Amino acid sequence: SLPEKEYDELVEIAATICNVPVSLISLIDKDRQWFKAAYGYAAKETPRDVSFCSHAINTPESPMIVPDARVDERFQDNPLVKGEDGIVFYAGIPLVNNEGYALGTLCVIDYQKNELSDKQLSALKSLANQVGRLLELRRVKSELNKANIALEAKNNDLDQFAKIAAHDLKAPLANIS
Repeated sequence: SLPEKEYDELVEIAATICNVPVSLISLIDKDRQWFKAAYGYAAKETPRDVSFCSHAINTPESPMIVPDARVDERFQDNPLVKGEDGIVFYAGIPLVNNEGYALGTLCVIDYQKNELSDKQLSALKSLANQVGRLLELRRVKSELNKANIALEAKNNDLDQFAKIAAHDLKAPLANIS
């Protein structure tokens, strides 16, 4: 989807609070993760099989923190970790919808070993809650727009019926008068 200021501002705030160069709102589908908003990261998506966030959504009730991915068995061979500009630190908060499904994460990334203070982690969780609320509002708005379009179509049908009924009633009334 196109960039949206509300999401872009939240990832910028997350990066600033956590003092990291990268923050993302990632959404996970069957084969990929794509970024609804990105701060400090140019890619628009990555394959799911190399995604840190696909691991984070496996435990939606808790954040996933990887202080040093280079020594973490899950990630040490990951192409996003290897190399000079590889991911070292990752912290992701799962974005869980009202039905309990983890859709993705609000995450922060650093290219060096890092940790979050309790206050930073708490703020990141709060921002993730805001992202979840924005996603839910967007879903409800979409449903309301669809319902509004259907209602407008029904109103147009009713208006056409009223015009036809009024026309059909004029002739007998004219004969009676």
